[in-house]
Amino acid sequence: MVVFRYIYSAYSLLMFSLLMVIFSPFILIPLFVSPRGSKTAFFFVRLWDNFWSFMVGIRYRIHGKEHIDRLQPYIYIFNHRSYLDAPVIPMAIPQDIRALGKKELAKIPVFGLLVSRLAVWVDRKDPKSREKSIGQLKNFLHKGHSIIVAPEGTRNDTGYALLPFYTGAFRLAVETQVPIIPMAVIGADKLLPKGTLLMRPGTIHIYFSSPIYPDKAENTLAVETLKEKCFNRLEAMILTHE
Repeated sequence: MVVFRYIYSAYSLLMFSLLMVIFSPFILIPLFVSPRGSKTAFFFVRLWDNFWSFMVGIRYRIHGKEHIDRLQPYIYIFNHRSYLDAPVIPMAIPQDIRALGKKELAKIPVFGLLVSRLAVWVDRKDPKSREKSIGQLKNFLHKGHSIIVAPEGTRNDTGYALLPFYTGAFRLAVETQVPIIPMAVIGADKLLPKGTLLMRPGTIHIYFSSPIYPDKAENTLAVETLKEKCFNRLEAMILTHE
């Protein structure tokens, strides 16, 4: 069984890298040619994702998509437990999105270049970096793009459903009056746990909540209230479906 997982994991990584090289021109060129190229780019991101998932035996089951108005920008938040959360996002969310990611990911060859066109990098230890990233995300929201944030800030390998949330996503929601959609990713950590590159095939379930709207009062209390409400909603979704 262990030997099979090593072979399968090596095969999965090889397929991921090979497909990334094949699809990268189709993703990057539209993004460089026009600011409106993101729709074309995301078509090829999802195609790459579909090919890879099919070839390695990972399936997705999406629940609650009816809560999403495709013409409305949202701030999506999710529970982060696995590197497999990355392919989940474009497969599950039926919109062009921008992500907040750790700056270390930008150093990965080819992948870093690709994602840099669709993400905002942040050093969570640097207050200036965090503030700059909030400004960039706000600009994306004003342009009508949805964004996705892992409010825990890192992958969670504890026994708790969630780690404490950072405040940035909720301050952003209050300042822009953009609703938040909690998104529970269930099962990704069973296929690829934190701390290992050994994968196995299987099914990942994604559950969307109805949107949570921020209070119109732009103050610290509104931010904290929204953060608590979103934490409780996402925690309940995880505990219900795990």
